[in-house]
Amino acid sequence: MKLKNDLFLRACKRQPVEKTPIWIMRQAGRYLPEYRAIRAKSDFLTLCKTPDLAAEVTIQPVDIIGVDAAIIFSDILVIPEAMGMKLEIEEGRGPVFEHPIRSSEDAAMLKQIDPHKELSYVMKALKVTKKGLAGRVPLIGFSGSPWTLLTYMVEGKGSKTFSTIKKFIYNQNELTHQILDKIAVAVADYLSAQIESGANAVQIFDTWGGLLSPDEYAEYSLTYIEKVISLIKRKEEPVIVFSKGVHSNIKAISKCGADVVGLDWTFDIGKTRKKIGNRAALQGNLDPAILYAPVDKIQYEAKKILDAFGDAPGHIFNLGHGIHPDMEPEKAKALVDFVHSESKKIRGYKSDKKNKHK
Repeated sequence: MKLKNDLFLRACKRQPVEKTPIWIMRQAGRYLPEYRAIRAKSDFLTLCKTPDLAAEVTIQPVDIIGVDAAIIFSDILVIPEAMGMKLEIEEGRGPVFEHPIRSSEDAAMLKQIDPHKELSYVMKALKVTKKGLAGRVPLIGFSGSPWTLLTYMVEGKGSKTFSTIKKFIYNQNELTHQILDKIAVAVADYLSAQIESGANAVQIFDTWGGLLSPDEYAEYSLTYIEKVISLIKRKEEPVIVFSKGVHSNIKAISKCGADVVGLDWTFDIGKTRKKIGNRAALQGNLDPAILYAPVDKIQYEAKKILDAFGDAPGHIFNLGHGIHPDMEPEKAKALVDFVHSESKKIRGYKSDKKNKHK
């Protein structure tokens, strides 16, 4: 089915666009009253594992705030669960693994997955969503990076210090690499299956890449992101890598094989574009907290990012991390509308100027 709006995919491929596309990380979620109404009748994991419901909440932000891409509603931790780890989502505490990985015996229990079997509910959700979107916008699939998944698998839950995973990599280095390699294969298979099931692009979330020093990042995270990308079965579907808090590694990330590099809000997008050149498109990077501000402040900050990137091809507007659950949907819609209208001026000026010289 031909897409009616392919701005996002063109920007991923650094092709000319008439306006800058925008989508928002965690756009299908708690800030939307429509999502909360569905969530009130279902626990989080049931929602993830019920294709019709997952599709419904995936499509909501397309209808409500007008984003240029949908991202499938799921969770990064479905992979460790599929590999044999018991996952629970506790209210007020977040994800918890009953038996974290702490030894070679624990690691030996991890199985290699067939995503079409153990994660068939995600594939069904993609297909149902694709049908519901009816070509309006592209659909993004996603996974956590091997490193980010390992942090949860070893810690067993969220952490402020991440001391358990640090102890693990320093004292069981060989085992760390064995597990990361196994996860990388699972992630690549999972993303390949998502593409086969209808995803037009995929994103790798490396949320905890910033926990590592530059050398550690290269060893424990980027190496395995590169492996994932090299193993993904795809035709022309773009791959996005979003690694939070990794300033010193951004040039290396741009060489990892990703089509798009996501930036958190601590980057200057204009300077970053000059640093990495034409190796990849850039995605980002408004501070999510700006959406607490009045609309004129939101517009001011968004314009700074648009101006900093300029009229070059290859910009997907996004937040520098996920939207907070207590944001007002009207603010998100105001951001989307402004990015569309303002970027038309920035990008339209160049084409008008060219036309005058014809």
